[in-house]
Parts: sequence; C-alpha cells; structure tokens
Amino acid sequence: MTRLLQPVLAGVVTAVVGFASSFAVVLAGLRAVGADQRQAASGLLALCVAGGVLAVWLGVRRRVPIVIAWSTPGAALLVATGTVEGGFPVAVGAFAVSGLLLTAAGLFPVLGRWVASIPTPIAGAMLAGVLLDLCVAPVRALAEVPLMAGPAVLAWALLSRFARGWATPVALLVAVTAIALTGAWPGAMDVRPVVEVTVPSWNAQALVSIALPLFLVTMASQNVPGMAVLAGYGYRPPLRGILVSTGLASTLGAPLGGHAVNLAAISAALAAGPDGDPDPARRWIASVSAGASMILLGIGSGPATALALLSPSSLIEAVAGLALLGAFASAVTSAVADPGGREAAIVTFVVTASGLTLLGIGAAFWGLVAGGLMTLLHRRGRSTRTPPAAAMANVGGGDGGPDTPQPKRPAGRPG
Repeated sequence: MTRLLQPVLAGVVTAVVGFASSFAVVLAGLRAVGADQRQAASGLLALCVAGGVLAVWLGVRRRVPIVIAWSTPGAALLVATGTVEGGFPVAVGAFAVSGLLLTAAGLFPVLGRWVASIPTPIAGAMLAGVLLDLCVAPVRALAEVPLMAGPAVLAWALLSRFARGWATPVALLVAVTAIALTGAWPGAMDVRPVVEVTVPSWNAQALVSIALPLFLVTMASQNVPGMAVLAGYGYRPPLRGILVSTGLASTLGAPLGGHAVNLAAISAALAAGPDGDPDPARRWIASVSAGASMILLGIGSGPATALALLSPSSLIEAVAGLALLGAFASAVTSAVADPGGREAAIVTFVVTASGLTLLGIGAAFWGLVAGGLMTLLHRRGRSTRTPPAAAMANVGGGDGGPDTPQPKRPAGRPG
C-alpha cells in the first residue's frame, strides 16, 4: 500500500496542477469562437473525461506514463481567431476535422513527416504569435480591474521564483478570493456537470482558420515535445497509437464542445520523472492516477466553470495569460535561435499576432503562409530546419505549466 502512495499522489498533483493552471484558457478559447456558457462548460467536461479515459487506458495497456491533456496552445489559437461565420457549430465542425487530421497523422506517417518538415523557426513563431494576445492580458487586467488582478499577478511572480509549478494555480486561487472579497461572487451557482451537444457544420473558412492551424499547433507544441520528454526519461511508446486514439477522441468529443486532446508535455514530465516513482517501471501508475483524477475534476468542475464564466473576462484572460508566459518565452526562443531562419520567423510572428483576417481566413494561417514564402525566398541553399523533437521540446504550455524541464534518462529499462 505504501509503495502505491507516491505514484498515486504524484498523479493527483499532476491532474490538479494541469487543470487549475489552464482551464481558464480553454474556457476563454471556447467563448471566443462563439460558445455560450453551457457549451463552454460541456467542452471543458468533454476534454477532462476524454483525456482522463485515454490516460488510464494507455497507461494500463502500455505500462508507460502516458499523460493526456487538452491543447492549451490550441485554446489560445481559438482566442486569437475569434468567431467565424456560422458561429460555434462551424467551430465544432473544425474541431472534428482537426481530430481527423490527428488520426490521419497516426495512420499515414507521411502526414506527420509533412508537419515535421515545417522549419522550427516558423513553427515557434506561429505559436508565439498565437499566444501573444493572451500573454498581454495580465497587463490589460491590471489597468481594468487592478484590485482583482494585482494580487493575482503578485502571487504568480513570487511563486514563479520559489515554487514555479504552483505559480498559476495559486494565482487563480488569489483571483477567486479577490472576486469573493469584492462582492462579485454569484449568489446561486449550478454545480452540476453540463453535457450540451452541438450539431457540427462546416465551411471552408473555418477549416482553414481553425481546423488546420489547430492540427499544426497541437502536433508541433504538444505531441512532438511530449514524445521528446518521454524519450528523455527512457520511454518510447509508439506514437502511431497515441495519435490515432487522441485524434479519434478529439473527433468524438467535438460535438460536446471539446477542441482537442493530445499527448501532454509538462504533465508527462511530472509523471514520468523521479517524482512519479523511484522505479521507472512503476511510473505508469502516476499517469493512470492523473487520468482518473482528471475525470473527477471534470465531473466536479461546475463551480470553477460557473465562476470563471461569471467573472470579469479580463481577469480570467489574465490568469490564462500568466499560465502561458513560459510557453510564449520558449516559442520565441525557438523562433529566433537560428539566425538563418530569423527573418522568416519574424514575418510569421507579426502576421500571426496582427489578428489579420483576409478572405475570411484567420491570421495563424496567413502567418504560416508568409513565413513559408520568406523561407523559400531566403533559403539560397542554407537549411533552417532543426530536428523538431529537439527544437520544440522546450515549447511548454501544452498543459498549463512552465517550460518543459530537461529530463534525465533513468538507469535501467522501464517497463
């Protein structure tokens, strides 16, 4: 019994930190593309249950600490994209198509290789451009609601120095306390789980503005660094099965409002490292515990969801921005690290961050196009590509934490 305590508790901590540090990003993203309060709550529940069930199933089946999370950069992409023509049903259709693309990447490795062929500076710059608007939200909140945002930002700054992993959850707790003290707490709160089915619809604009960028961001900033973290700890589960299962789960969860589930990066490090268990062969227990805890958090997320949706939007976006600052820093670093690809990366970044909508298509797609054209124009025989698993391994924020820690390979062969 004692031997089970450490991995089980490690899994619980993994789930709590992952949920508390980034659920505000998910809610902000779903509301941005047109979800109402019930649809956003249903989406959060769907993501928690889908990710939790997959983590339990893959952990038990593979005996590897495979943690599944929602796509936090994908949710930030939704914030940057905003409402598309057709509203939330069209966004839901795009979520389903993105899930099918993830499934196809597992079934047809050539698709995964196409994603990996995107130059690392371009991928990092696109992600940085997507994250920028949310990352400046804490500054806006300090001007708009200083009594609520100020203590939260201060708590985050202090904890980022002394207990980085808890900085965003504590900032969220401080924000909730500030809401209560200022009298903004709702009198009546429905705490029951919400399941709201949205019939998907499709149009070309949403497929290009949401589905394709969501697929690319999820692959580049979640699945690739997630596999790199696992490999760093000595685990090499087959990526094909993970992509197929998460892609199918994303497609099935789309009508309930979930945008994407994927392989975790930060949470993978928490469960796959020594904190999960001294014995590498037993760390899968931590991922299974994390999955079960995430299911429970999703079922009991009614109060958190209601409070977030009834609070000042600038305050919730501020907490989301604090959660993504580490991811933004890592994305910028990967974008400008290679001098040969710097011009193309900067073009990608400014176009993506501009919020440009052209022909009904959002800025993330046009940033990718602009960066690709600049890369072709300035190539002149030089290579700007870096192995994606190495270059993107430090792009954190995939599941709500700081930069991905550098793992150490354990002695012996994990089970």
